[in-house]
Amino acid sequence: MITDRSSLPSKQSSPPAHGVAGSAFGCPRDFLGNRFVYVVVSPRARGLSVGVNMNPDKRCNFDCVYCEANRATPLSEQSLNVEVMAEELQRTLAFVGSGAMHNLENYRHTPRELLQLRHVALSGDGEPTLCPNFLDAVRAIVHVRALNPVSFFKIVLITNASGLDLPEVQSGLKLFTAHDEIWAKLDAGTQEYMDKVNRPQDCRLEKILANILLIAKDRPVIIQSLFPELSGTEPPVEEIEQLALKLRGLKDDGAQIPLVQIYSATRPIPNSTCGHLPLKTLSQIAERIRAVSKLKAEVF
Repeated sequence: MITDRSSLPSKQSSPPAHGVAGSAFGCPRDFLGNRFVYVVVSPRARGLSVGVNMNPDKRCNFDCVYCEANRATPLSEQSLNVEVMAEELQRTLAFVGSGAMHNLENYRHTPRELLQLRHVALSGDGEPTLCPNFLDAVRAIVHVRALNPVSFFKIVLITNASGLDLPEVQSGLKLFTAHDEIWAKLDAGTQEYMDKVNRPQDCRLEKILANILLIAKDRPVIIQSLFPELSGTEPPVEEIEQLALKLRGLKDDGAQIPLVQIYSATRPIPNSTCGHLPLKTLSQIAERIRAVSKLKAEVF
């Protein structure tokens, strides 16, 4: 349940039970009664990620087969309220910093090192670069960080890369420090496979590659590549080869890519035909990407 602003608990209040529904590795959007800020233990972050739901309206120009967002359910929020988000972020960071996470039922048996804050992620139920007030949101998050210089946190933009060339996004990224990161999605090496897995709206693979290169020439970009099992079938070998070649092309053109994250669908998703690939298959994909692209690739 999403609560209204007046019912949000204070820093001293105990979190409502509904705010911690699911497991530590889930993404309950109403953590601490919040409307826009949530937490998740993230394998790729190697610890606790505090997320900002930039798209409570679930707006996205991709319709990935593995997407966790159920767009058939009614919206609880129509847009991101930046002021409320900033207040929730401050309160959530204070809660996490106090060590109180370990007292919550779903986190009681989680190793303490996994409850250490690793970053604040601009992510959520859609494509964050499509958020109409993207720049205002980044400014607010940077301001929250400035209020707590002792507990500095890293900001991570998790994106499908389609909007990285938008003027407002470009302005927002100028507020990022060298410690902040951009994680850009690249699941396919051909347009055909991209259409099958990501199901984009008026977005070509060439644009994704161009946007990644645009940013990665100026600052490092981490590539996130998710490989689902579709109706019991693994990704074609030739598709992995094409993806590896695209990554090598980006590198040769001057893109700074410190890491390629290799992973599969894990959390419950509306699409029942989409499953998780075995670790052995993911390891083989990572090995081939390393061999062809000459980039670091790691399985999560």
